[in-house]
Amino acid sequence: MSDSTTLIRVPDLARLYDFGPTHPLRPERVLGTLDHIARLGIVESAGVKEVDARHATDDEIRAVHSPEFINGVRDIDAGVVTSQFGLQYGVGTPDNPVFPDMHTASAAVCGATVTAAEAVVSGDAQHAFNPAGGLHHARRSEASGFCIYNDPAVAIARVLAMRPDWRVMYIDVDVHHGDGVQWIFYDEPRVLTLSLHQSGRYLYPGTGFTDELGIGDAVGTSANLPLMPLTGNDDYLWALHALVNGLAEAYEPDLVLTQLGADTHHDDPLANLGLTMGAYPQMGRILHDAIHTHGSGRWVATGGGGYQAETVVPKVWTMHFAELCGAPEMIPPEWLRDRAPDEVSRSFRDSVRESVDEVLSACVPHLEKLAST
Repeated sequence: MSDSTTLIRVPDLARLYDFGPTHPLRPERVLGTLDHIARLGIVESAGVKEVDARHATDDEIRAVHSPEFINGVRDIDAGVVTSQFGLQYGVGTPDNPVFPDMHTASAAVCGATVTAAEAVVSGDAQHAFNPAGGLHHARRSEASGFCIYNDPAVAIARVLAMRPDWRVMYIDVDVHHGDGVQWIFYDEPRVLTLSLHQSGRYLYPGTGFTDELGIGDAVGTSANLPLMPLTGNDDYLWALHALVNGLAEAYEPDLVLTQLGADTHHDDPLANLGLTMGAYPQMGRILHDAIHTHGSGRWVATGGGGYQAETVVPKVWTMHFAELCGAPEMIPPEWLRDRAPDEVSRSFRDSVRESVDEVLSACVPHLEKLAST
């Protein structure tokens, strides 16, 4: 069966969620991705359905964020309180400066990922992609790391509201730990979170270690692989294959949501991993194969981090979209030209293997029990 894919239309949304011209999280990342997709003709060639995004409702956002936090963001938008008031909620900081219509724009990002999830849950599509999403750092009552609301978490909560009997696997390949999604679902056995990221010993947000495993009935549903700076293609792809397949085989998810941050590239200005452009088509293929082999084939994908806004990021997300569509051959070969991997990375295979074994041995027995109930 060929992959049926939906692309969530977000050009206006990409312009709305904008912290300003000097902020690293720039709308050009999403707009450039949509331009590449159009220029390559992927939508027409792969039979992709395009769907307009909707805004998330207050109830959908409240499923993962506290009413006090949401009301605080609204009050700042309305001018009822000063931006100083927002500091208790992580708003008005250098990372998360106040911008016009902040609540509306953040609800729109959430709604776009919810729209993607609804298309997959309803069976209208097997795969769906929202390049404007992936704001994975926002916590239940706090904006964090360029993220006001947490659209992956809002979408996962929507999936569980539609299908309470389903298990959802969240895979985060951003260079920064997917902390917000992890903590929101840390006690929820129906959600398995896996994050591969530069170690919190060297990079924001300082979390995501192998002993963060979940609590209560959800022990084993939080999995993390912290990586050393300069980790390169071979180690990263080996670990991704081992973890995604090992955990998905044990958990048998009904739907997988991926956060596809592109800041693992060696030239990203905010991080220090060592991937080259040639890694990303392989990353997409590993995810695609595992989702179809060990899951149901249902795949919701978002963008995420990545701060080479006009060069690397739009190309990486277009590569992932082509893989979602089952059309990776549409990516121009020259996009893969980069510096030689051994010029920008080092190998840490022994320590990576040890960490992967630790994660699998800690999580798989619990996941197999959850899958059998």
